[in-house]
Amino acid sequence: MSARSKSRRRSRPQSSPASPHFLGFERWDWVVCVALAFGIAIIYASVATNGFVNWDDPDYVANNPMVRRGLTLDGFVWAFTTVHAANWHPLVWLSHMIDVQLFGLQAGWHHVVNVFLHAATTILLFAWLRRTTDAVWRSAVVAALFAAHPTHVESVAWVAERKDTLSTAFWMISLWAYTAYVRRPSRWRYFAVFASLALGLMAKPMLVTLPFVFLLVDIWPLRRLSFGQSNGEERSNVRRLVVEKLPLLALAIASAAATFVAQSRGGAVAKLDAYPFGLRAVNALISYVAYIGQAFWPAHLAVVYPPRAMPPIWMIAGALTILILISAIVIRSATRWPYALVGWLWYLGTLVPVIGLVQVGSQPMADRYTYVPLIGLFIMVVWGAHDLFADRVAWRRVPAFGAVFAIVACAVLAHAQVRYWHDDLTLWNRAIAVTGPNSRAHNNLGNAFSDRRRVADAIAQYREAIKIKPDFGEAHSNLANSLVGQGAIDEAEREYLAALRARPTDPFAHNGLGSLLDERGRVAEAISHYQAALLAAPEMADAHNNLAVALTKQGRIDDAVHEFLEAIRANPANANFRYNLGVTLLQRGDTAQARRNLAAAIELDPSFGPARQALSALSSKQ
Repeated sequence: MSARSKSRRRSRPQSSPASPHFLGFERWDWVVCVALAFGIAIIYASVATNGFVNWDDPDYVANNPMVRRGLTLDGFVWAFTTVHAANWHPLVWLSHMIDVQLFGLQAGWHHVVNVFLHAATTILLFAWLRRTTDAVWRSAVVAALFAAHPTHVESVAWVAERKDTLSTAFWMISLWAYTAYVRRPSRWRYFAVFASLALGLMAKPMLVTLPFVFLLVDIWPLRRLSFGQSNGEERSNVRRLVVEKLPLLALAIASAAATFVAQSRGGAVAKLDAYPFGLRAVNALISYVAYIGQAFWPAHLAVVYPPRAMPPIWMIAGALTILILISAIVIRSATRWPYALVGWLWYLGTLVPVIGLVQVGSQPMADRYTYVPLIGLFIMVVWGAHDLFADRVAWRRVPAFGAVFAIVACAVLAHAQVRYWHDDLTLWNRAIAVTGPNSRAHNNLGNAFSDRRRVADAIAQYREAIKIKPDFGEAHSNLANSLVGQGAIDEAEREYLAALRARPTDPFAHNGLGSLLDERGRVAEAISHYQAALLAAPEMADAHNNLAVALTKQGRIDDAVHEFLEAIRANPANANFRYNLGVTLLQRGDTAQARRNLAAAIELDPSFGPARQALSALSSKQ
């Protein structure tokens, strides 16, 4: 206890009695906050000119019909009831709707909001460490590393990763609420902890580990658990603190279960036959060590890393040895350096939901997964370096120089990393350059070319993706779409069929093949594929519309009207759907409803010539 008390006295910042205070902060605290905000503004200044990228941004904002309408009552209800994009995170949808309400679809402002949330989280992190440890400069260094680390660029510079910036802001608010509860326990303060955790979980289920982190901060810096107690006292204290967390744990478990169901239904959770548990466990070991490597040497970062094959035994043994060795050291030094144990367990524990034991998608790791976990490593290193050199007068400046070097280096690298997010062409070319053969990156680069109508370049990228991963159904489907545009119908049909062999329930392949068969006059076959697409994706507006058009060719007008209405319900902002419904209602003789839908099509798209002509012809007949 004496060593810890001595260290604590050393860490108290020296300030003159005349130092101005505001909200409990001293002068240097405010200087640090301003410096952190200014540094983040410099690092991320270029995001204001960045656009949306073709990786989740269309689903979340650019092409999402509910979000594009801004903040509406229908949108509010939808946010809390949908599992769109294989997730339930209503606060994320609402935040994007508010952005659209305020800024429209100007991507730069959406990026700026992410940067603002990152800055707010950084300042809250600094202020929390400062309040709970009295260590101004160590708290500042940890916050600065969080602010400037290049692996965090993905979470901040990617509009669709609002999940990270918003949920982590609630993470820090929850830590503040928990600290307030610990210092002055009351039911209302406990409710504040519960409510802030619930809000955070509604932004991203990554907060399922927060009750565990509350137990860790009970050890350090809140010091509710002491290693100097007798075994009986320690067990009693641990039991009391665990029971205290049970309502929070129940909330986290409920969120985890809801997320697993949503991701399973959305097809995001990989099956064991695709990724056996042994491979997942090995990947988790390798990823834990790889993330530590990225923390100290953040080079060759990419938005997507290719899947790993089973690594050689020496690599597995090496990763396991490193993790065991670090764990043994921090456990043995827990009495003297409790922050080391807390920081290490923070890192290990907060990575559990995304370490790959439950495989979501195909990539083995992602930069965004380190957004919260690296805080633990930063605490370990910064506090450890301070204590290591504190009693060595000749070396006392080493941690300061090391901190300055690390922060400046991170800021320079992060500023460069932000530029790779300027647009999707730059993003995917960078991923290919640093990762080598990468089927996902080639496929998404093909999509970027396709969006720019560079069809030949798109086809070349899709073929490269298929060459790397022959059973890549999405690439087969995308290649088929491009081949249709080139008039290579027979080859396109073969590619759609290849896509469905790789993934029999792929709604996009079914919808694309249905369109191709419909154009070839094979209407009955087309209808069966549209229905298969809707079975896999009931909210797929294009499939509803295409099915309705096919049904009109069979004279099934009432069924067609129903499908057009479903298409409009899924995407109310599509003028073409309204026009198709209006024309079909005319065939049924429902003139009044036809007029309303044609007028609605024109309101949605004033330049929609066919709708104007149909409405004009209808008016002239009357």
